[in-house]
Formats: sequence, structure tokens, C-alpha cells
Amino acid sequence: MNFPQQFISASTDYADFDHQVPAPYIRKKFTLDAAPRTAELLITGLGFYQVFINGTEITKSILAPYISNPDDVIYYDRYDTLPYLTRGDNVIGIILGNGMQNAYGGFVWDFDKARWRSAPMTALRMDMMLDNGECLTVESDTTFRTHTSPLLENELRSGDCYDARLTIDDWCSPSFSDAAWNPVLKVTPPRGEMRLCQASPIKTYERRKAVSIIPYEDGYLYDFGTDTAGVCELRIKGKPGQKIQISYAEWYHDGILEKKNLMFPEYDFPYTDRVQNSTYICRGNKEESYIPSFTYYGFRYAYIKGIEKDQAVPDLLTYHVMGGDFQEIGTFSCSDPTANELQAMTRNATISNFFWFPTDCPHREKNGWTGDAALSAEHMLMNLAAEDSLREWLHNVELSQAPDGSLPGIVPTAGWGFGCGPAWDQVITEVPFYLLKLRGDLQTAEEAAPFIFRYLFYLSGIRNEKGLIDTGLGDWCETGKSGGGHKAPVEVTSTATAVHLLEEVKYLFKRLNRKPEYHYADTLMTQLKKSFRKYLIDFSTMTAAGACQTSQAMAIHYGLFKKAERPAAFTRLLQLIHQAGNHINAGALGLRVLFHVLSDHGHADLAYQMITTKDYPSYANWITRGATSLWEDFLPPEAQSHSQNHHFFGDISSWFIRAITGINPNPHLDDPDYILLAPNFIQPLTQAQAAYQAPSGKLTIKWNRTPPTHPQNPHPSAPPDTIQLNIQSPPTTKRHHPPPPILAIRRRLPPKAPPSRHLYMQIHPLTPQKFYPQNIAPKK
Repeated sequence: MNFPQQFISASTDYADFDHQVPAPYIRKKFTLDAAPRTAELLITGLGFYQVFINGTEITKSILAPYISNPDDVIYYDRYDTLPYLTRGDNVIGIILGNGMQNAYGGFVWDFDKARWRSAPMTALRMDMMLDNGECLTVESDTTFRTHTSPLLENELRSGDCYDARLTIDDWCSPSFSDAAWNPVLKVTPPRGEMRLCQASPIKTYERRKAVSIIPYEDGYLYDFGTDTAGVCELRIKGKPGQKIQISYAEWYHDGILEKKNLMFPEYDFPYTDRVQNSTYICRGNKEESYIPSFTYYGFRYAYIKGIEKDQAVPDLLTYHVMGGDFQEIGTFSCSDPTANELQAMTRNATISNFFWFPTDCPHREKNGWTGDAALSAEHMLMNLAAEDSLREWLHNVELSQAPDGSLPGIVPTAGWGFGCGPAWDQVITEVPFYLLKLRGDLQTAEEAAPFIFRYLFYLSGIRNEKGLIDTGLGDWCETGKSGGGHKAPVEVTSTATAVHLLEEVKYLFKRLNRKPEYHYADTLMTQLKKSFRKYLIDFSTMTAAGACQTSQAMAIHYGLFKKAERPAAFTRLLQLIHQAGNHINAGALGLRVLFHVLSDHGHADLAYQMITTKDYPSYANWITRGATSLWEDFLPPEAQSHSQNHHFFGDISSWFIRAITGINPNPHLDDPDYILLAPNFIQPLTQAQAAYQAPSGKLTIKWNRTPPTHPQNPHPSAPPDTIQLNIQSPPTTKRHHPPPPILAIRRRLPPKAPPSRHLYMQIHPLTPQKFYPQNIAPKK
């Protein structure tokens, strides 16, 4: 694609906390002697842009075009501008925001020291073909004119300030005279490759009003009921010069709106009042409204001051709840409101942390932590059609790789965050692996393969004298802790994760027919396994080093115990769980596998109990403490809360779908349209249902417990826990020859279930194959 490469800027002056530079208006007037037949615009903004044609905004979404390291990638967007152009005079207008080009609020991660840092800039070209066959082009150059806008401050992580008194009416109208405006400057862009953005845009899912408004300190506290992400639309009839300030937070307790969980107390930061804040200065005398375009916030509460009592009405603030524009792929619900709420919280955390790419949290950091995405890739793709956005971000991950093969812990990065360990680095395999497993996408793996292979050389080189990997952040946010300090040794978690990612690498390289790379990965995996078993397993007790839930579950799940050893190793895991009172006692790495290990060994009921018990520590305990999204840590109630909107503990959603309703896509890694059904009929539940969209069609499954006296029960002599299983799959679903068909059924019962338990199925007419009770009778 022939991208426009002449970049322009309003000036070379860029903002800092102590020196604010207003966002620039930029415009260009041009004349069309005939109506155009076609018109296409290619445009980028570094960092963000809004684009207008003849006063009509056509920007795809907030934060356009993307958030990237512009030394790696410069993103462009393409628009059909034909509907907005007329014969005669026309105007194209742009407003530029700082975005990643000048992310001085990200000083914690050295974004204020970024090599590319500069004033915002843009490049664009609009190609038009007229009815008379003539071709015209408008391209960014020094004939564009610029003026300061009312947006006095904008910063991705801090916020914005808008002085409506400085509004220039009709600034993008053809009739407006820009003679007093200044010419723009030609500037040199960053070094990144030019690329059309393929990520899903950011969508407004809901426009929400506050559930309560209460007087608070010098203003009013608007509670929107759910901790999520987006922006507030302010709508007010104010006085000229009336200064309104809004502070966004997610934690309100003991009558105090708390923002310290959004700060970094270890840094000397004198601008804490700027974190997640917005200021609006009224033009006055008529109703006016404002919606930020170059920032967003993670919050449940908005504290607004500078207003009068009669202005504190519900329509003053409207929460535009935002996130990635993804189609729903999977659903889950059951008879337990707690599990349903946890599924909703996971969905909320996933979407509100997907502004172009998966972030860790939408408030304090807004960073693309690779470990978080690696832990969440499966449940994201089991629930949402996020593949385009994951592919786009993975391209950025690949380009961030250092020459030695190492990967940063955050992407985009200005060079900060290398050395987080295999559990973070595994994102380079997790994303292509799950795109292949669940979507049948081999192309992403093909593109990632050279970067993966380079990473394997790095991985091999960081082994210690025992042949183990002892670098990395480890089992982050273990129960009762925030961050590090975990019981599972880093040697265990990093080496086990490396073995796991190498298994995925072998599969990818095998599918890609990369035999030398496959053999290299296989050799390295064999060596790591040997070292793990030699130094990190006590075979007298079948215990992995650390003697904790994480070490034991990871060693079992990633195949570090041999088949004959696994029963004893699993018994040891049960002992560790019982010692914790059947509660979770693990961090992000352990909880990613723990529940799957339990259900794989016939203890799904125990896993469900650990998730849904109301007492601390558990997921359900978050709900009893007011959570509406997944939290960052499992700290006791008396401890200071940290982020209350994180997604990296969200694999429970995948477990609900896979373990409870039994939908297991592509278990043999040979066909994403093949689904193994292996439900666990959890004792506390009377009903569970789920749906999953495979590439060839949608599968739905529902099971119910039917009392023996129920008129629909054909087995009145059966025990009370007779199960009715209903399955629907589309006739277009791919068939397998020879059998099994698309659905393979395996009965799963709790370990001590009575052998007389019955199961019958109702098959929807659309199902391509009938099943009968004898096909799924329990094993004797």
C-alpha cells in the first residue's frame, strides 16, 4: 500500500506535566470542480487523531488509530470519504492528541524518555476520482493551516482539560477563513513500518446513568454501579468560566473515595491530583456537552466538583462504557448466581481491558502486560471474537523483540520491562497456539515462527548451572500477597512454563513443517524436563519444590510427572489443598492450571467449591466485598485493595465452559470444528448451559437435574440426580469420517458417585447425529 509519508505538525513544542501545549486544530481547504466518483482517505496520527470532512467527524473510534511504539509500527486508517464531499469547496480537518507519541504520564515505565517523543504529528492523503475521469489528491504538506484548540491538556494516563471558551465555531467549515492561522511544519516521523490497522475498533457498549448521586466533600459522587472503563459525557448549562473538575476512581469505602490504589507511592510524584482527572471550563449561557477523545478511564465512581446543587442531576454525567468491539463467541450460565456473576465479571474485565490490545488495568497502567495476555488468551477466545486484535498486537510483540531474542514484559514499550521470564514471554506462543487451536489460523503461527525460534535461543541461554531457568517474576499475586514473595520457587514456575511453551512450539513447528526448528525445541524441552525432575521433584513424596498448590499443579499439568507418578502427585496436591482448608493458595500462574488439574482428575466439585465459596480467599469472596470486575489480588479484607479491574485471573470462565458444560474444542489439535463434550455434573448445580461458536457453526449444550417424580423423567425409579442433557449443533458442522462425529460424549461423574446414576439426552432436530443413553453410560 502506498502510504502517505509526509508528516506535518503544528509545532515542535510538546507537553509535560509542567508545560501544557494545547492540542492543535489542523485544516486544509480544497475545491472540487465536479462531484467525485470515489474518494478514499489514508490517515495516521501520532499519537491520536480526530478527522472531520466539512464539519462531520468520521473517526472510527476514540484513541485512533492505535496505541503503539511508533519506532516499530506507524498505524494508518482508511476511510471512504465520498459521502461527505460535495462539488465546490471542501475542508478536511484534524485534531491531534498526544497519545503514545508523548505519553509523559507513563514515566514509571520510561515512556517520558522514549526516543520517538515529540509533538503530535499526522500524515494523510485523500485520493479522489471525479466523474469526468480526473484524479485529484490532497496530501499533507505545508499548505495545511493550524491553530490551538480548546483542548488545553490531554494525556493517555492522566486526563484532559477543555476550555470551551476557546472554541472556534465552524472551524472545519468551507466558509470559515483560516487566514489568521499558521502554516504547519514538515517533520520527520519515527522509524516504524507503515501498516493499516486491522484491530477491532473501540465500541461504546452502553450509555449508563448513575445508580446513586450523593453529596461528597465539595461536590457530588456519582456511582455508576460497575467498575469498568470508558469516558463520561458531561452535559451542562453552566455559567461562563465555570470550572468543573471530575476525578475518576474505583474504590469507595468507609465514606472515602480512595485513589491511592491508582498511585505509585514508591515514586516521588507531585502530580497525584492529575491521575484520572478531567477539567471542563464552561463557555456558558446554553447547554453544552463534552466527551474526551484522547484518553479514557477505569472507574466506577466519578467525583465532580465545581457545580451547584441544582446541576447535580442524573443527566449531568453519562458513562460511555467502552471496550473492544467483539462478537460474542461463548456464553455460560447455571443455577448458581455466584458463578453467573463471576462469568459476568470476567467478561467485564476482559472487554474493559481491551482498548486496541489487552491491558492489565484500565486506570493505573493501561499497559499491554504480556503475562496477563498469555494467561487470558484462551478464555478471551472462548468468549469473544478477539482474534483480529490479538493478531495485531502480536505483531507489535514480535517487533519489540531484542536482538538476543528476549521479549519485554509490556508491549508497547520504550525499552522498559525485559527479563520478566517465560511466564510473560510465552505470549509469543500462546496467542498463535490458541488462534490455531480454536480458529484454525495457521498464518499467524507462520508469521510468528522466526520470532519464536529466536526466542528459543534466548531461552536456552538463560539456563543456570543446573539447567533450570531461575529468572522471571514468578507466581505473581499469590494469595495473601501483592506482587512477589510467592512460595513457588521461580526455578519451578519459569522452568515449568518453559516446558509448556516448548510443547506448544513443537506443535506449531510440526504444523508448519519446520523440522529443524521442531527438533531444536524438542531437544531443549527434553533437557529442561530432565533438569526439573532431577532438581525440583522429591520422588519420595511426589512433591514439586515449594510444596505448594502452584508448584504441584504446574508440575502435573505440564507433564513433569510421568504417567505412573501422577496419581501420587495428585494425591499430594489434594493434601496441600486440604491443608489450606480447601481454599485457593496460589498466584496467577498456579490458578491458570489448578482447576483444570482438579477436574481432569475427577475433582471438579472441589474446584467449583474453591472458586465459589464465600469466605476468604476465593473468587466469590470478591463479590461479598463488592467486586463487579475481577481484582488483581486475593488480599484479606483488612488489606489495602489494589486494582479492582484485572483480567489475568479470568480463566475460571474457560473452566466453566470446558469443565462444567463440557465444551472442549479441538482436544486432539487436529480440527477446530471437532468438539469433545465431557460435562461435569457439579453437585451444587441443578442446571448449566453454554454455547460456543466453532468456525463451522454454533454449539449449545444444557444439562438439568430432574427429580424422579418429575413428569418429564422417563426413569421414575432413578435416583434424584438423573441428568437430562440437551445438545444442539448446526447441520453445517463438519462431519468426521470415520466416526466420531462432531460431538463425542464422555460421561464424567464425581469420584464417589453411585454407579446407578442415569443419564438420558434430548437431541435437538438440527443435531446431525443422535446419541443414546447407552453411549454414555458410566464405566463400571
